[in-house]
Amino acid sequence: MTDVLTPVLTANWGDERAWTLEAYTARGGYRALDKALTMDPDAIIEEVKDAGLRGRGGAGFPTGMKWGFIPQDNPKPKYLVVNADESEPGTCKDIPLMMANPHVLVEGVIIASRAIRANHAFIYVRGEVLHVIRRLRAAVREAYEAGHLGRDIHGSGYDLDLIVHAGAGAYICGEETALLDSLEGRRGQPRLRPPFPAVAGLYASPTVVNNVESVASVPGIIAGGADWFASMGTEKSKGHGIFSLSGHVARPGQYEAPLGITLRELLELGGGMRPGSELKFWTPGGSSTPILTAEHLDIPLDFESVGEAGSMLGTRALQVFDQTTSVVRAVLRWTEFYKHESCGKCTPCREGTWWLVQTLRRLDEGQGRPGDIELLLDLCDNILGRAFCALGDGATSPITSAIQYFREEFEAGMTTPSRELFPPSASTLFAKEGAR
Repeated sequence: MTDVLTPVLTANWGDERAWTLEAYTARGGYRALDKALTMDPDAIIEEVKDAGLRGRGGAGFPTGMKWGFIPQDNPKPKYLVVNADESEPGTCKDIPLMMANPHVLVEGVIIASRAIRANHAFIYVRGEVLHVIRRLRAAVREAYEAGHLGRDIHGSGYDLDLIVHAGAGAYICGEETALLDSLEGRRGQPRLRPPFPAVAGLYASPTVVNNVESVASVPGIIAGGADWFASMGTEKSKGHGIFSLSGHVARPGQYEAPLGITLRELLELGGGMRPGSELKFWTPGGSSTPILTAEHLDIPLDFESVGEAGSMLGTRALQVFDQTTSVVRAVLRWTEFYKHESCGKCTPCREGTWWLVQTLRRLDEGQGRPGDIELLLDLCDNILGRAFCALGDGATSPITSAIQYFREEFEAGMTTPSRELFPPSASTLFAKEGAR
């Protein structure tokens, strides 16, 4: 099964001091930059388009197309902003990537900035991950000292300044327009669109906002060529991606594989479920995506197939839960997170998530009222598509899908608490005792 893996971004994670410039250049680092600096910026965009790279941050929008939206006849400065505000429960691919291989991101930033003709770029990092911020800033400093950043990069005449910006720790700033407001020094809240960031983004100038993994994939495309990248994955979801496997599995971790791999294959790579566990439900793209069940084990993990199954590939955060888990309690914990992280700007999300939590708590405690399930569905219907950003939609997805597949557990919540329906397993209690 290991031949299924396609280590590109993760190829050097096991190297000694892999995060240093010396280790990165030893593996051919910054050669793609040399090639990109000889290319016309539009040719770089076309190469990324031909490769079929789609955004690795959730929505899967074609990256090259996004770059092409930047109006080059606009006299204002162009900006590239990397969204490194990874905050969603279960999503854990960008932070280990930045820790182990920060220079691939830096090189990707330079190439992407060159493509959109930007002379200033920013990496916006979640403020709590101070160790990541320090490592990124050290990599940026090394890149400046080596002449990969700054004035007249590699004698090409191209200038670029890169700033690593620490956010204040808000999930809402993972939404691109809220991120831009935060970067400008304001409270992070989603903007009304249009105008879109490509026209009026950072400082009301044309701006591209890309996920960490999207930008980090660019050096490989330039070095290996569009055909090489497109040879992996599926017809419409091309290339490789980092899948975060967590939960009740034997070997949780990051597995880089072609898009289109199945959960069954990833579980085999991860040693299967933990002893005594049977798959009950799982998330294909983080806690904001509709849950799937064991019947979906063989669905290809690409944007189209997961969408047809009623969910979203999202950030490929595969949280796996076994038969000991209460789906009501799991959904409640996620909803509490979204209620807490709502910026409060729009009524559907601010008020709706509060009511969702109250209703789910009653069901979790075995004190559900007649009509609570219908109330949950009605609340979700009134939030979905009516909030300023996708946070409201993400809060409803696990609830509606959980009711679809496990309605009987919600009905049981009318009389029986989740802790009685799903008492702590012997293995869980043993783990807690061993940790004391």
